[in-house]
Amino acid sequence: MKKTVLSGIRPTGNLHLGNYFGALRNFVKMQDEFNCFFFIADWHSLTTHPNPADLHGNVKQVLAEYLAAGLDPEKCTLYIQSDIPEIPELYLLLNMNAYIGELERTVTFKDKVRKQPDNVNAGLLTYPVLQAADIIIHKAHLVPVGKDQEQHVEMSRKFARRFNQIYKEEYFPLPKPFNFDADLIKVPGLDGSGKMGKSEGNAINLADSPEVIRKKVMKAVTDSGPTVPNQQKPDSVQNLFTIMEIVSSKDTHDFFDQQYNNCSIRYGDMKKQIAEDIITFTSPIREKIEEYAANDAFLKKAADLGRQKARESASKTISDVRKLIGFRSL
Repeated sequence: MKKTVLSGIRPTGNLHLGNYFGALRNFVKMQDEFNCFFFIADWHSLTTHPNPADLHGNVKQVLAEYLAAGLDPEKCTLYIQSDIPEIPELYLLLNMNAYIGELERTVTFKDKVRKQPDNVNAGLLTYPVLQAADIIIHKAHLVPVGKDQEQHVEMSRKFARRFNQIYKEEYFPLPKPFNFDADLIKVPGLDGSGKMGKSEGNAINLADSPEVIRKKVMKAVTDSGPTVPNQQKPDSVQNLFTIMEIVSSKDTHDFFDQQYNNCSIRYGDMKKQIAEDIITFTSPIREKIEEYAANDAFLKKAADLGRQKARESASKTISDVRKLIGFRSL
């Protein structure tokens, strides 16, 4: 029997190269090995009070991008969170056994309180409970997360264990974090620091046009150039070489590396090469994104299939949970 894997993404912007070479590329591989559930977490995004038109458009865009990147609705269960009414029911039931103190101690809640003191809503406080409902509604065994998200998986384990203990039934498996380790490629941002990310504004999106890609790459941070042969590259320059390792041929990377080491490198030429290599890599995905995003019937069919499969799993769980709690028809 295949183990169940679950992961979600908030519909708050475009997928970028960091997403692709991080988890998304591995999700595509996992479809044949695991029972995979992937969802667009539109309920989670409500903690930031998104504009309704933006929310709907972002859900459509992310769905098109997931499909274009290689997720197959026939192989996995790809669905929109708000299409599954069983999730908020389980969220409510789990909230009855979640305690204020433990929720207030979560790292992410404390961070949000510090960063947005004027919007400390109940959804932020109970965010880990909704995440737990997302995970255990399908009785997931594995949850792909980064180190900074492992506390949420631990909270899901806590709520699943507590439910099992209260109702004296080993019903929910205890989900474990799943780490891709060596399979993850960390794509640096174009601003010379950190990793590529939406909020940092340093990303190349999968849907970016060639013109946008060229403009972004040409603005990438560098220095004045090496003055001593074989000197160590500063972080901003090393970031460009790291991106080149990912999208360019080895010969191309080695050519510019040699130019750097003999102090003859022209960063403008290097950036132009990186931009064209990124365009070559992303163009097939971008063309599919544009095709799918313009085809409402195609997206609806994919979403309907995901909803059907996800609700079949979720409704079985809710039926069992209701019986365990003691809800019965008169």
